[in-house]
Amino acid sequence: MVLLGTLLQSLLGALMLAVGLVLPGCEHVPDSGSAATADTVRTDTTFSKEYLMGRFDPAKHPDFCLIDPGHAGSEGMYLRRDVYDAFRQMHDAALRDGVKLRIVSATRTFSRQKAIWENKWNGKTLVEGGVDLTKAEPDPVRRALRILRFSSMPGTSRHHWGTDIDLNSLENEWFASGEGLRLYQWLQRHAGTFGFCQTYTEKGADRPFGYEEEKWHWSWTPLSSTLTRLASETLKDQDIRGFQGDMTADSVRMVERYVLGINPACR
Repeated sequence: MVLLGTLLQSLLGALMLAVGLVLPGCEHVPDSGSAATADTVRTDTTFSKEYLMGRFDPAKHPDFCLIDPGHAGSEGMYLRRDVYDAFRQMHDAALRDGVKLRIVSATRTFSRQKAIWENKWNGKTLVEGGVDLTKAEPDPVRRALRILRFSSMPGTSRHHWGTDIDLNSLENEWFASGEGLRLYQWLQRHAGTFGFCQTYTEKGADRPFGYEEEKWHWSWTPLSSTLTRLASETLKDQDIRGFQGDMTADSVRMVERYVLGINPACR
């Protein structure tokens, strides 16, 4: 009987290990009352250009894990473990104040961003105002600029890094009143405590270029600041290739004006 019990325990342990390998979830980090800091970031910061450009599979990357459906708008989204730990602390703090944060977009691979971009480029997805860009913007540079109001070229999105999240809604109007306004005001007051910064604020003298304001887009700066610096040093417009309309990257000065065209507080 003792031998049988030992054998059953061994089989159960092996089964649990196999499930853990198939479902790479994140272990919960209890809220200790202090926000996650740069100390929780992995010490190896030698990120490759392929990483910066989203040319890897987060499902197979040891620093990434699945987001719990309770924190997300849909299943199957991935985020860096350190970023997710910080988000969960922020989520729990917001919930205590009656604010429910929900991730609607997280890590995107190059191929996922390519699909988003090309669907707008070829008119399959209409842009704001219900516009088919194949008809409205026959000039490739002007077409690229229309897409770049709110969507990144493949290889240039901060969502490639696993440090950036979109929260609750992808419409600025939603954050202007009611629940959305209360949520946005909470983020403005408290998100920085947990390392998060609104990446694309309203354009002005301190941010003349880049994407339009996105009240939903927040970046975990303890790591994204490092990746922003690496992108400024290593990423060139000539690297941004492999999708429809890629030759416009040079004309729109993609790295200088979009990759680096962020809220200065997020650097």
